[in-house]
Amino acid sequence: MLRRLGCLVLAAALAAVLLIGGNFFWGWSASGPAKQELSIVIPRGSSLGRAADLLEEAGAISSASAFLNRAKVFGGDAPIKAGEFIIPARASHSQILGILQGSDVVLRMVTVPEGMPSILVHEKLMAEPLLTGTVPVPAEGSLLPESYSFERGEKRIAVMLRMQKAMQATLTELWPKRSPDTVVTSPQEAVILAAIVEKETGKSSERRMVAGVYSNRVRKGMMLQADPTIIYPITRGKPLGRRIRQSEIADVNDYNTYAMTGLPKGPITNPGRASIEAVLNPAKTEALYFVADGTGGHVFANTLADHNRNVEKWFALRRARGEM
Repeated sequence: MLRRLGCLVLAAALAAVLLIGGNFFWGWSASGPAKQELSIVIPRGSSLGRAADLLEEAGAISSASAFLNRAKVFGGDAPIKAGEFIIPARASHSQILGILQGSDVVLRMVTVPEGMPSILVHEKLMAEPLLTGTVPVPAEGSLLPESYSFERGEKRIAVMLRMQKAMQATLTELWPKRSPDTVVTSPQEAVILAAIVEKETGKSSERRMVAGVYSNRVRKGMMLQADPTIIYPITRGKPLGRRIRQSEIADVNDYNTYAMTGLPKGPITNPGRASIEAVLNPAKTEALYFVADGTGGHVFANTLADHNRNVEKWFALRRARGEM
């Protein structure tokens, strides 16, 4: 009798273990409580326990401890990622952990186009609603134009610092590769001249040629006479919105290359990598002048007489278009 009773107790205990184990496993793959898609941000350095707390707070799971226990048993050894994740409605514990361990991080991007001045980069960062905190207007020429990923809630200053770090890394890489033909004597001078090249041509095929023209002018002690350097002290890089006045052409300041020889005192925008490369490896040319050709590019000349003829052609084209 006692032996039979012991068997019954053992069987009951075994059934209870199987039931608990079954529920434990079932809870791993069962639908979760979220009634709609959720966005979850897992900060850098978060443990699985911290992630479980955030999931419970957001309503993606019912119990952080239950999720954590199941994840330790069924989840494998892969670490969770940091970033923003989209959790589908009714996602199970298994699905959620797979998302956190996978590559489904939501990438949010902010793009700085080549030639965007720092004042406009500042406005772009301040206008991004998913970033936090304030950021000063960065030094002109200190940012590398590129697309940068960021996380929801990340500080604006952190994104700006990544842009500046990218520029420093680019200069560190390119400066040792400079040609003996370059006229710049430091990475900072490379950025200053590259900023002018960036503003003077939007055609990638012309950058080295434009850099060659300005390099020749620097060598000969000629004024660079770059129109964008007139505008920069007036607008800090924003569009002028009108024609340049004669008084502005004659204005003497540290940027106006119509009133000084050599380089301006600082960059007039944030140049891209290609313009920096062009300045460090300018085209070998005798050209000293260039003017627009009406197609978005420029025509180059070695002599002032040839340049004046090219200018007349450009003016005639503009008159035919009704622009003058």
